[in-house]
Amino acid sequence: MVVYAGQGDARRSMGLLWRAPADPSTRTAPGPKPELSVDLVVETAIEVADAEGMDALSMRAVAQRLGRTAMSLYTYVASKNELIELMYDHAFGELAQTAESDDESEWRKATTIWATRLWEFYLRHPWTLEVSQARPVLGPNEYRLFEALALVLHRAGLDAAQIRSTYGNLFSLVRGSVQTAAEARRAEAVMGVPEDEWWFARSAQLEEFVPDFAERFPTLTLLSEAGAFSNENENEPYLEQEAWETFRFGLNALLDGVRGKLSATPGPDPRT
Repeated sequence: MVVYAGQGDARRSMGLLWRAPADPSTRTAPGPKPELSVDLVVETAIEVADAEGMDALSMRAVAQRLGRTAMSLYTYVASKNELIELMYDHAFGELAQTAESDDESEWRKATTIWATRLWEFYLRHPWTLEVSQARPVLGPNEYRLFEALALVLHRAGLDAAQIRSTYGNLFSLVRGSVQTAAEARRAEAVMGVPEDEWWFARSAQLEEFVPDFAERFPTLTLLSEAGAFSNENENEPYLEQEAWETFRFGLNALLDGVRGKLSATPGPDPRT
């Protein structure tokens, strides 16, 4: 499932994302303070998506958790698509706040921490991986996350274009690697078959139907004999462990490349 943001009214959506003050001309007469709020609706929707996935998310499902009718939510959020945009940005708030408060000054360690926390975030909120980057949400919290990393890389000495490219590569590396781990966690619940059982059933078929596998794929066979496809931690699912190792290798290789781009003179702190 792929969700494209930005399908509703642009002005309304951006106003909600950035919590712009309400237009005075739209205020209603004084009355009791409403029991619901945009934040409460969004936080409840995140609970639904975290627990049951994006497929289970609907205005009705959120309303039921709140003990309300679906119609009552439209006062606060105009549509499911608008709700997903708000959920996505709200969820990133926890990560942005942590990144902003991080006081690690060494650029490589700080960048590794940033990327690792993003990995962990996606596993806590796997539904966020279904929100396409082709139509970004453009909310404040992703910008805060970008700002925190950009500051680290600017201080390290990268120029503007290098910072943008490094961020894009890091974001894609984390998102692409963790997608497999997140899907592996969900596969057993959806298919009803444990990961090990699934692999063993199919690898046995390979031995039967492809008896000349070693001759056809000699390099892969060599890798297998060298332990490249073994699961070192039996308590952790194979695909999740493989995805993590792929991420760590890619991260170190990327940061090695960044190190070669650094100038001798760090950039000034733009906040001073």
